[in-house]
Amino acid sequence: MRMENRRKIVIIGSAYPLRGGGISTYNERLATAFLDNNDDVVIYSFKLQYPNFLFPGKTQFSKEPPPDKLNIKVAINSINPINWIIIGREIKKLKPDIVIIRFWIPFMGPCLGTIARIISKNKFSTIISITDNIIPHEPKILDKILTRYFIKSIHGFITMSKAVLSDLNRFDNRKPKRYCPHPLYDNFGDPIPKEKAKKILDLDKNFGYILFFGFIRDYKGLDLLLKAFGDKRLRKFPLKILVGGEFYTNPQPYYDLVKSQNIHDYVIFKSEFIPNTEVVNYFCAADIVVQPYKNATQSGITQVAYHFNKPMIVTNVGGLNEIVPDGKVGYVVDCEPEKISDAIIKFFEQNKEQEFINNVKIEKEKYSWLNMLDIIKELYNFIKK
Repeated sequence: MRMENRRKIVIIGSAYPLRGGGISTYNERLATAFLDNNDDVVIYSFKLQYPNFLFPGKTQFSKEPPPDKLNIKVAINSINPINWIIIGREIKKLKPDIVIIRFWIPFMGPCLGTIARIISKNKFSTIISITDNIIPHEPKILDKILTRYFIKSIHGFITMSKAVLSDLNRFDNRKPKRYCPHPLYDNFGDPIPKEKAKKILDLDKNFGYILFFGFIRDYKGLDLLLKAFGDKRLRKFPLKILVGGEFYTNPQPYYDLVKSQNIHDYVIFKSEFIPNTEVVNYFCAADIVVQPYKNATQSGITQVAYHFNKPMIVTNVGGLNEIVPDGKVGYVVDCEPEKISDAIIKFFEQNKEQEFINNVKIEKEKYSWLNMLDIIKELYNFIKK
């Protein structure tokens, strides 16, 4: 994206001091891409994103230092309508060329939809939503109403998977929409040697490691991976599962599954939030990354794996198979423990690691942030016609 003139961009969504999960990390990286493009960009983040009783983790806030060079206004209260009016009017007066709103759950529909409606009254700003999900992974009764309220406030949409694009068309088939794959998460530092990463994490260097990474929710299928690892055929390999991420669900069923599968000696739980500065250690310690999701749209974990040149096993749900070419950079399998264990065995028996790594290095070239900026520019110009 090479805009002819410096443009004013506002990004509305999670960012520092909220913890650097996928959405916060993405918004900050997108803002950096705009800055590199010589645009003026400000992020409006949340001072209250979720009420504590709705947040499943330990804390919503980061202990890391703020990102360099980014202008982040911690301003939005997701449950206070008066705040929505204040923020909407503030951004309306700024008259940004483009407002980008991240939408990921229906709960945010009233807040973000109201802010968008107020901004639109300036008859100048183009409002584009990058939509992570339209139909949530864990549906609730009011989801469709809240989602429709939000969609009606937006001028155009970008989705990062064809599955979400299809879901979006079920709500609105008139407004302009574009598909752009999730760009690389290239902001976690350079890869380090596998042995060094194992040492940092105090892992046994004589074992290989299968990584499950990210917040643990039931739809992400960690139970499928644990059942797969109960396959006795896997005992011929010196392998362990490394689980890196905080539980956003009751952990006890997973611990019970480890016990019932008799794999206690082969599973390592690092069940805590992994700060951005430590992500490199987990991915670089692993031989392969497994995403055994039961349902999905897209996942930022694949793009972290690409950045660190890691092969992947993903399930054939949502848009995961769009990003992981089967048999080239990893395997796409059905959501069944036996299929997952078959893929793990095939990977290690056939010594596929280096072949897949070489292919990952080629495949990841298509997932640039410049590509995302170009799509935003094209959609903006189309709407402004």
